[in-house]
Amino acid sequence: MTAVCWVALMVGAMITHRRLGESELVLLNLGCLALAAFIAWGRFGPESFTG
Repeated sequence: MTAVCWVALMVGAMITHRRLGESELVLLNLGCLALAAFIAWGRFGPESFTG
């Protein structure tokens, strides 16, 4: 559940950094978002890690 919330947090961070013109931080947030999405997919996806 934490990974799903982290995805939402990173989306909000990306919007905030984009509005402030901080492009390099948007890319950092995108990397964190991708990692959290991977973990969420592994936990809740069709073939979850936990079986």
